[in-house]
Amino acid sequence: MVNAAESGRFRIGGAFDVNRLGFGAMRIVGRGIWGPPADRDEVLRTLRRVPELGVDFIDTADSYGPNFSEELIHEALAPYGKVHIATKGGFARTGPNVWVQVGRPEYLIQQAHTSRWRLGVEIIDLWQLHRIDPKVPAKEQFDAIAMLIKDKVIRCAGLS
Repeated sequence: MVNAAESGRFRIGGAFDVNRLGFGAMRIVGRGIWGPPADRDEVLRTLRRVPELGVDFIDTADSYGPNFSEELIHEALAPYGKVHIATKGGFARTGPNVWVQVGRPEYLIQQAHTSRWRLGVEIIDLWQLHRIDPKVPAKEQFDAIAMLIKDKVIRCAGLS
């Protein structure tokens, strides 16, 4: 059996190191990345197995479900120990396979705070903006993210 620790390590944002092999949690929810999973118990078993396989980095988003992915990760793994959680914001969901960009600063800030609450962490290790919303000046979006770092809501930021 392969262990993710054998994949090597890299540094994220100068803040923490993770194994190169991580776990993407987009598909742990319902069809169309919408709603709860068909088999919640199987998802929880899978998530609990992830760290046993040496995976110490899990990537999710508030829009996966929406919200279900973050909630399941929290239920299965909190407290996280040596596992780092990355999440994303900047999409609103109105139905299966429907993704609406929302880059308004107040929305991004609200989403980061609610992700932090759903994940049950004091600070999000890595928060990523899904896309730059062309309807909102990029500087306004980046300023909101900088404020989240300054306020210690998120440790590192990225663009997905």
